[in-house]
Amino acid sequence: MAEAERIIGTPDTPEPAAAEPEQSGAERPRGKRRIAVLFGVAAFAYALDLVSKMIVVAKLEHHPPIEIIGDWLKFEAIRNAGAAFGFGEAFTVIFTVIAAAVIVVIARLARKLYSLPWAIALGLLLGGALGNLTDRIFRSPGVFEGAVVDFIAPKHFAVFNLADSAIVCGGILIVLLSFRGLDPDGTVHKD
Repeated sequence: MAEAERIIGTPDTPEPAAAEPEQSGAERPRGKRRIAVLFGVAAFAYALDLVSKMIVVAKLEHHPPIEIIGDWLKFEAIRNAGAAFGFGEAFTVIFTVIAAAVIVVIARLARKLYSLPWAIALGLLLGGALGNLTDRIFRSPGVFEGAVVDFIAPKHFAVFNLADSAIVCGGILIVLLSFRGLDPDGTVHKD
């Protein structure tokens, strides 16, 4: 009888073990999907920035500005050795290191990412940081001292590029998500 119970009980034994992989399997695609969104958004923002800068350098640099909306918005190619709004031109290497550090932090945070809004925000930040870092590394005057190509020139405002726009939009989204209490791992907390 004991042997019959053991044989009959054997098929029931694997069920709890089978239930665990299903549960962890449900979590894994969710996490991978968010990581894919992060890197997809980053790749899109990076590609858009890179292509726009290539066009600006080829067609607009050393030419007069192009008026888009009268004198309210122009495309005007400039090289920015400093940070946002032209500040800190003497610290180009430091900005390069900061951008590289941001990229490393985002890549490490991606492992714990289960929130779609955070994936979008971090993807924008990553794509923008990569876009400006590419300029810092590969543009003149030299490696890690390159000037960023800026070209969007609103009236009474600093000239910027699409990477800057991605960084600002990603930063604003991160602040909003933080105020709402949504963490990158998908948990919501109320303080």
